[in-house]
Amino acid sequence: MLAAAAPALPHTDSNGRLLLAVLLAIGAIVLLITKLKLHPFLALVLGSGLLAAIAAVPFDKLLTSFATGFGSTVAGVGLLIGLGAMLGKLLADSGGANTIADTVLARTGRRGLPWAMALIAAVLGLPLFFEVGVVLLVPIVLLVARRGNVPVLRIGIPALAGLSVLHGLVPPHPGPLVAVDALHADLGVTLALGLLIAVPTLIIAGPLFGRVAERWVGPLAAPAAPDGDAAPGTRPAAGDGGDAAPQGGAPAGTAAGTATATRTALPTAVGAEKTPRFGAVLTTILLPVVLMLGKALVDVVIDDPKAVLQRVLDFVGSPLIALLAAVLLGMVTLGRAAGFDRQRISDTVAASLGPIAGIVFIVGAGGGFKQTLIDVGVGQAVSEWATDWHVSALLLGWLIAVLIRLATGSATVATITAAGIVGPLAAGMSTSHAALLVLAIGAGSLFFSHVNDAGFWLVKEYFGMSVGQTVKSWSAMETVISVVAIALILPLSLIV
Repeated sequence: MLAAAAPALPHTDSNGRLLLAVLLAIGAIVLLITKLKLHPFLALVLGSGLLAAIAAVPFDKLLTSFATGFGSTVAGVGLLIGLGAMLGKLLADSGGANTIADTVLARTGRRGLPWAMALIAAVLGLPLFFEVGVVLLVPIVLLVARRGNVPVLRIGIPALAGLSVLHGLVPPHPGPLVAVDALHADLGVTLALGLLIAVPTLIIAGPLFGRVAERWVGPLAAPAAPDGDAAPGTRPAAGDGGDAAPQGGAPAGTAAGTATATRTALPTAVGAEKTPRFGAVLTTILLPVVLMLGKALVDVVIDDPKAVLQRVLDFVGSPLIALLAAVLLGMVTLGRAAGFDRQRISDTVAASLGPIAGIVFIVGAGGGFKQTLIDVGVGQAVSEWATDWHVSALLLGWLIAVLIRLATGSATVATITAAGIVGPLAAGMSTSHAALLVLAIGAGSLFFSHVNDAGFWLVKEYFGMSVGQTVKSWSAMETVISVVAIALILPLSLIV
């Protein structure tokens, strides 16, 4: 989906110098984000400059390379992130998320609650960013735990696993989208294989690991809601006397403070007059998935560019059209069904774009950094090393993403950087193997979330856990997801 490749930058012939440039650039990005608390966008810009400087690239060539990568990434991914945010905001404000949750939970017994929460999280996780999903789901988890007298982690871990697995492995989430773009993978095939890997991964890391985490952490009661058992998704915003703000607060500039600020700014339901129907909500959420999977299936079965059916599905199954169709449908099935007038629907859609500006800029800067990596010759050097050392490209992509995730705490930064480094390895791959490389990188980007990740503090404060308890539950769950996913991806690569 890249618009055009930037002119190749003049670079050194020394692979050792390139390796030094990469290590110093990534190290600088890590220090700027974790120690100096610099915004990832600025850290990636400065890291790109350092990379090019050490690789002896002229400054004007650096600007051209970075601008090309930034522009093409935002053009290819930014639109999809915006449409996804619109759909997520409509789902949140209309009460559609509550409809899904209430319907599934009403048909589930006490023993089936962990599986029900995993299912709810997986369905809601398709169109929602992870942080938004946490804000919507955690109140439901706590409410169900209190009413059903169930240990909170027994149903909380499956819910978090459902959101995290979808976030790391399944488009249209930003990380997988960026990797698809960087590796020129087929989005439909990536989506299909991502869902294939996501299901068993979610089962193991969710309901099954939830019981293990419950024993490790010990009894953990759901924090009491000061306003009683309020309806899920309608908790008062932080600062309004509700319990949305993390307990005890967190100092500004810390990872916990970042989580607090992030959660305060996230969209929450605003009290719709009516509730959308379950079938309509589910149809709206799954529409883009069905269209993109349909395109991938027809491309494989028919494989005739002149066939009318394939031409139609190639159009409606493209990510932009599929998500646009879902947003337009959601205005009716979610917005109008909830009693919103035209102005309120317009305001809801407009309000969804503000909170994602930072995400778009980070993704764009990551694209610029990726293009700089490619143009100085890092990708080609990695390709040669992988060949000489006989390292699997899938395992290499996973390991690089793991290291960057551990250092920066950002799954998105890990995905972008790893995709840029191993990008040339995808050039000679089949369609299915390129998609599996995307998934391997996504799996690595989820490895062991800890104190440098805002999501760590978001989960800790919402569930009222200590740092140690959060490591034993949330951090361990993320590691299980990452390891199980790559353990499934590697043997699958021998079959497809």
